[in-house]
Amino acid sequence: MNEKLAVFPQYIVPQHLLSRMIGLVAESKIPAVKNTFIQRFIKLYGINMDEALESDPTAYECFNDFFTRALEDGARDITQEGIASPADGAVSQIGEISNDLIFQAKGHHYRLDQLLGGSYEKAEPFKNGSFATIYLSPKDYHRVHMPFAGTLTEMTYVPGKLFSVNGMTASQVPSLFARNERVVCHFDTAVGPMVVVLVGAMIVASIETVWAGLVTPPKRKLLVKDYTEQGRQEIVLDRGAEMGRFKLGSTAIVLFPEGKVKWDEQLNEGSPVRMGQNIATII
Repeated sequence: MNEKLAVFPQYIVPQHLLSRMIGLVAESKIPAVKNTFIQRFIKLYGINMDEALESDPTAYECFNDFFTRALEDGARDITQEGIASPADGAVSQIGEISNDLIFQAKGHHYRLDQLLGGSYEKAEPFKNGSFATIYLSPKDYHRVHMPFAGTLTEMTYVPGKLFSVNGMTASQVPSLFARNERVVCHFDTAVGPMVVVLVGAMIVASIETVWAGLVTPPKRKLLVKDYTEQGRQEIVLDRGAEMGRFKLGSTAIVLFPEGKVKWDEQLNEGSPVRMGQNIATII
């Protein structure tokens, strides 16, 4: 089938309504419902339950608890040097930002300020910087971890669409990652500012962070939270520490300023990565 035609239905379906309805099913605690979905999912995607902290599929209260399952201690090696992959998955794209343009797929770029919620000021430190886009497929471990140790300075919820974020859709939908709903997390680190963007997608019921819990503003409008305000508890996370999770699918994007990191030359579009894997050296 022509890829344009394959992606077209995503433009016309009620993306948010569909995602929320599926989210309700994924939260069901009825044993016959949640166990059936979990068992079929394990079989369909070949999920390795031996590495899960809870290896019994029936022990999870609902499908979402299973989907965002924790791993056993030691299931992933966290690099002690450089930049760690924030998630299990595959490299969608990786490289340098061209002034304020980030490469999405052949024929498509999107603007840095749009990704960050429309702020030129917040985009400025990352112009000509470095980016890595990691796609989490349904079979992957769905918690997102810190690429490098940092102190949270700001979190921005950006409302948007819920297109799928797989390779085919990325090649067909202009500015995909700057159009989808997302949570933008700013950190101060030993090498300067770092941003990790958690991008929502079709049937992603929600995005969570370890400091704010479920990120679901009462209205779908831009929401900025300043974590440097006087009296607010400082949030410091080590390299490899959990920072958030997706309840079904999606993508994580990591940004660094110019001249701070050098990506592993063996990584390119489609390269598999594991959470904690060293994906860049610090310059």
